[in-house]
Amino acid sequence: MKLLMASIFLVALYCQSLMAQSKPWRGPSVDFSHGKLKVSENHRYLVHEDGTPFFYLGDTAWELLHRLNKKETEQFLENRRAKGFTVIQAVILAELDGLNTANTEGNKPLVDNDPAKPNEAYFKHVDWVLDLAEEKGLYLGLLPTWGDKVDKRWGVGPEIFNEKNAYSYGQWLGRRYKNHVNIIWINGGDRDGGGDNTAVWEALGKGIKSQDTNHLMSFHPWGGHSSSEWFHHSDWLDFNMMQTGHCERTAQTYKMITHDYNLMPVKPCMDAEPRYEDHPICWQSDSIGWFNEMHVRQAAYWNLFSGGHGHTYGCHPIWQMLAPGREPVGHARHNWYDVLDLVGAFDMIHVRRLIESRPMLSRIPVQKIVLNAGDVYERIQASMGDGYIFVYTAMGKDIMLDLSDLDIEAYTVWWYNP
Repeated sequence: MKLLMASIFLVALYCQSLMAQSKPWRGPSVDFSHGKLKVSENHRYLVHEDGTPFFYLGDTAWELLHRLNKKETEQFLENRRAKGFTVIQAVILAELDGLNTANTEGNKPLVDNDPAKPNEAYFKHVDWVLDLAEEKGLYLGLLPTWGDKVDKRWGVGPEIFNEKNAYSYGQWLGRRYKNHVNIIWINGGDRDGGGDNTAVWEALGKGIKSQDTNHLMSFHPWGGHSSSEWFHHSDWLDFNMMQTGHCERTAQTYKMITHDYNLMPVKPCMDAEPRYEDHPICWQSDSIGWFNEMHVRQAAYWNLFSGGHGHTYGCHPIWQMLAPGREPVGHARHNWYDVLDLVGAFDMIHVRRLIESRPMLSRIPVQKIVLNAGDVYERIQASMGDGYIFVYTAMGKDIMLDLSDLDIEAYTVWWYNP
């Protein structure tokens, strides 16, 4: 790659919390007039139909469709639009007793917990949320079901899916939603994709795609794993997702991304569930502490500069939409509406603005230029594209670069406060 003039952006960890709030995103977060999403020609990124790059900046709101009423949904989606998020990850058959506890309008998703009997009243609310999200320029990363409905090794369940009814349920979803512009399908739901589960997840993915070829699809795995382990060669899987999870404090992200980045055939990859903000580290808040804005920034830049096409943020009370009268999951300590404006959530708008400020589709990992990369907590990560280099120092360490192998005639160095 010849760089006649390069801008080198040094992205450092430390910024004052009072400086973290930024000007809100103006207008819809995504312009849907560019057409439906597809995989880029180099198979590394997502683009719109007209070739416009799309940056997947997700937020984790698993219980959005199950626990929030219309007013609360408007509050949440507007907050995330203003912070520049582009995708909201939510589940139709939700994790927290999503089959037997009705939504805020008193409706359950299935009649008699039968996937062949969708409850129209429940799905009209899903339709309404999709329409509202479209108005705000937001995609829904839509999970047909949480994993406990396939494999109840933990969670509430019950297990209701088999290969046959999963395919039929997928067909029904595909027919219903194929013409909505703002859907990215996410198969799975925090579960193993192997063993007896494989046939069910394959059937669900194929069922949707048999009716809906307008939308991309991925798979959300359990912690410490990637969709590539089971489904990299599946026709329905357009890009890989991994979950680095809620114990990992080190730079494990780059190792998992690098693995998927180097697979053949080439498919885009990303960390779709890293450490959540305001989550007890490895569920041990008393002895280890809580993940904060520093940790969520680390996860984002390690992921993206290692080759991730996009990134997902998460906040522990928000995914479960914790509110008075609801049992906290995993030692959650705040109500969802009280943590909408945590520093880490604001910091994601800086991630998006940086990534979109330079040509996205040419960006590749370029770790060979970093002489003092380190590992574990202090990992320095680098990537480059047409006319620029991004370098992230996780702990504010000095950055030592060797640019002698790059064809650069001159460069300007910038300091970017994340």
